[in-house]
Amino acid sequence: MAPTKNPHLLAWIDEVTKLTKPDEVMWITGEESQLEDLRKEGCSTGEMIKLNEEKLPGCYLHRSDRQDVARVEGRTFICSRKEEDAGPTNNWMDPKEMYDLLYSIADGSMKGRTMYVIPFSMGTVDSPFAKIGIEVTDSIYVVLSMAIMTRVGNKVLEALGDSPDYTKGLHCKDKLDPEKRYISHFPEDNTIISVNSGYGGNVLLGKKCLALRIASHLGHQEGWMAEHMLILGIEDPEGNVRYVTGAFPSACGKTNLAMLIPPEKYRKAGWKVYCVGDDIAWLRIGEDGRLWAVNPENGFFGVAPGTNNKSNPNALASTSKNTIFTNVVRNLDDNTVWWEKMTDERPMNAEDWKGEIWPPESTEKGAHPNSRFTAPAKNCPCISSEFENPKGVPISAIIFGGRRAKTAPLVYQSRDWDHGVFVGSVMGSETTAAATGEVGVVRRDPMAMLPFCGYHMGDYWQHWMDMGKKMSNPPKIFNVNWFRTDENGDFIWPGFGDNLRVLEWILKRCEDKVDADEVEIGYVPKPEDIDLEGTDLDTDTLAGLVAIDKDLWREEAAGVHEFYGKFGDKLPDKLKEELATLDEKLK
Repeated sequence: MAPTKNPHLLAWIDEVTKLTKPDEVMWITGEESQLEDLRKEGCSTGEMIKLNEEKLPGCYLHRSDRQDVARVEGRTFICSRKEEDAGPTNNWMDPKEMYDLLYSIADGSMKGRTMYVIPFSMGTVDSPFAKIGIEVTDSIYVVLSMAIMTRVGNKVLEALGDSPDYTKGLHCKDKLDPEKRYISHFPEDNTIISVNSGYGGNVLLGKKCLALRIASHLGHQEGWMAEHMLILGIEDPEGNVRYVTGAFPSACGKTNLAMLIPPEKYRKAGWKVYCVGDDIAWLRIGEDGRLWAVNPENGFFGVAPGTNNKSNPNALASTSKNTIFTNVVRNLDDNTVWWEKMTDERPMNAEDWKGEIWPPESTEKGAHPNSRFTAPAKNCPCISSEFENPKGVPISAIIFGGRRAKTAPLVYQSRDWDHGVFVGSVMGSETTAAATGEVGVVRRDPMAMLPFCGYHMGDYWQHWMDMGKKMSNPPKIFNVNWFRTDENGDFIWPGFGDNLRVLEWILKRCEDKVDADEVEIGYVPKPEDIDLEGTDLDTDTLAGLVAIDKDLWREEAAGVHEFYGKFGDKLPDKLKEELATLDEKLK
């Protein structure tokens, strides 16, 4: 019996049921007893493995198919009615053609299976930011993960009432055929369909699919922003708490920054740092003319390898209970989990991520490099008291960042909002040998949104410009680069908790408490204005870290001209002007 009378929803569920032909239909109520029954069922079928209840209470291991271990950008589509609306950075297919293709795959795909209907809310159910979705799936792993990552169940249906305003999400595991794997978004229909995958990033449809690709389109229509950003609260010794957001491409320290632990000197002085969100921010203009942000998620979908008590103790602590681990090592001695760099010692009696015995002499990695944990945000020791605040938090600064060996300084501030949009639009990272075999090639990832923007990136940048005009008190915009290297290729800046030293300068700039030097690309700190006490650095080294090499920046500008060429007449005039200004200043 459906726990709703919403005619729009019931008609759609009826349509999907007739298409996929499941043996039975189960509505997810959000009650713990129902979820516990599903955990037991998942263990009985082998979809889940229960871990050591004393050491990892409420935790489970899940293994995805060996051919299905990561997001697949080549199989991810934005099916807008006009191809030009998807833009040059997205894959596009005509919506009718894609629907026909997907329905032919989904037809009868749930025979012999149960179809689960998951009502979920992105954001607290009572938040003005909240968006409601309904995900239909044939995967217990998806149900249990969505119950961690979002707010699920009957309270969501109550909030929806009889409204047709919800995102439709259909997920069919089907045969997990990589050649027929599609993650397709239909922005004008507020619909997502994912077939032939079981990996979280492709099938937890509240994650990147709704929270970024669909939400960025909704934000463009409705006058708000959906961004691939952490949200961080910083409390100074006087008890003032200010909030910043930050956008970073992968492998640039985003999760570490989101859960930063202050260096000893700052801790003793009374500084505290709070995590509001580690991945996604939805931003709206408040009545006070400031930008306010919420984290629409309820959990963390984090990369496991490299997470340890030194690199990110808060992330590790978040996984201590009620967590689902995917594609990690299983320690058979005590039925716990392990991954590379979790501890110095590896388990001697273990199964690798594929479920095969992992001999002690093996040189193969035990955990998949993209293995994951899905953990409740409330487990995080530094979770903000404002995490559930339906109004969100006011943002003082927006921080962009990438991985650059020489070009970008440790930190610089944009001259104004429009220049800040320019700074975000050209951000990128240099490839490391591990990534491609080619070292130092700049991969542009504007606002860290390249794989996640649900419409034309030129229109997206214009939307940023338009939002800036509507704010009487916009956040200031900065760019950071923790990855400057010396002549030996070693990082100069210590990073991790010491990044708070740079954030302190950023907050002082937001309140006009400290001066800066104007250079060709914006404003950089005076070396004496960043507190280095307790580090091995001196002000001369810092002066080098914020120095600008004009030759390198001329190369950078040439690369931006080439990148901007992709966007044709959709490139906002203001960005062309900002690039021309940079060219002029570098002469």
